[in-house]
Amino acid sequence: MTALSDLAGAHRLAGPDLLRSVFRRHAAGVAVITARGGDGPVGFTATSLTSVSAEPPLLSFGIGTGSSSWPAVSRAEHVGVHVLGEHQRELAATFARSGADRFAPPTVWRDGAEGVPVLDGVLARLVCRVVGRVPAGDHRIVLAEVLLGDAEGSGRPLLYHQGRFTGLRD
Repeated sequence: MTALSDLAGAHRLAGPDLLRSVFRRHAAGVAVITARGGDGPVGFTATSLTSVSAEPPLLSFGIGTGSSSWPAVSRAEHVGVHVLGEHQRELAATFARSGADRFAPPTVWRDGAEGVPVLDGVLARLVCRVVGRVPAGDHRIVLAEVLLGDAEGSGRPLLYHQGRFTGLRD
């Protein structure tokens, strides 16, 4: 068996820089997660959205505990999940930008089921009930059960790759 130290010459040892470098090469779909906070709506851009189970319908996403949205998400009973289209690069950037007024115009939104802030013009949206928050380093993995939603939006998905928002190529 080869020791990790023997591989270090050809490989970098694990750390935040290595992880970021590898995942820049991994294309991911882009979603915006929203919740109702004590001072109004909160939301953030996520590339960690994952389908977990079909029966019951469960999904997960990660959120940093240092995120401005974390205090509200840590207490929220319900969240909104919005799958973005490639025409929504600016919306994704707004919800990713620290200190931005994410719900100010031109963002178009309304109060949805369970009081969840719902974004308009997205490819698909879900309203979910939070069923768990799992510690994972400096993040939490939020597990949520899908209650209702729609996938009626048209267009192609927005992707995040090499540190920027992009679309699919034929």
